[in-house]
Amino acid sequence: MPATPLFRRIDVAPAYQKVADAIEREIVNGRIKPGEPIGTEQQLVEQFGVNRSTVREGIRVLEEGGLIRRDSSRRLQACLPRYNKLATRLSRALILHEVTFRELFETSMTLEVASVEGAVERATDDNIAELAGNLERSAAVVGNPADLAELDAEFHLLMAKASQNRVLQLAREPAAQLFFPTTEMIVGGVPEGGARLVEAHRHILDAITRRDKEAGVLWTRRHLQDWRRGFEKIASLDRSVEHTYMEHVYAARQ
Repeated sequence: MPATPLFRRIDVAPAYQKVADAIEREIVNGRIKPGEPIGTEQQLVEQFGVNRSTVREGIRVLEEGGLIRRDSSRRLQACLPRYNKLATRLSRALILHEVTFRELFETSMTLEVASVEGAVERATDDNIAELAGNLERSAAVVGNPADLAELDAEFHLLMAKASQNRVLQLAREPAAQLFFPTTEMIVGGVPEGGARLVEAHRHILDAITRRDKEAGVLWTRRHLQDWRRGFEKIASLDRSVEHTYMEHVYAARQ
């Protein structure tokens, strides 16, 4: 036998984690829709073949991660209506690790500036036309936070596409999934938020069209700083983005 072992010991996940993982897969895969019941504790005990304390610990993990919640009758139901849109495991990991807005902002400052620099250099006429179409639709929905947030995420996606750098596009995708909740909250909570967002996009598109890298970087930085200031008006920079968003959603439904 070699002096140094060739293999590591296999880590066996505790039963409660297996319960949590199994339920998470059903939610992420869309088989359990947001708002649908997960089942009672007794039903889960019977289905998984484990004891009640194991099920309760698994439920606690999911509740802390924001994947399930209890309704007014204390029944368990699925959360995170956006989960079916999360395209990669990294996107889910960012949420499950409770990424804060500060972390999101710092990363976005690097990735979005790189996107606009690439777009200024390499955007095609088709790329510019796509961005212009997005801007026109955004201007038409300034008063609708959800629609504008979707279009904001699309604008930044199109800008990355215009950079013609596929590594950059893929690198920004996981963090970009968190743009929507932050933007929706800001636009809904800050009266001037929507108009300022559209104005910034207009200047960024103008810089890309004129191939003016300095202006593109300037307005992208201004846009992101504005995004941060808007978020600071409604929540702490160091709280989980997803928890903050879910609190916002539940409050809006009351």
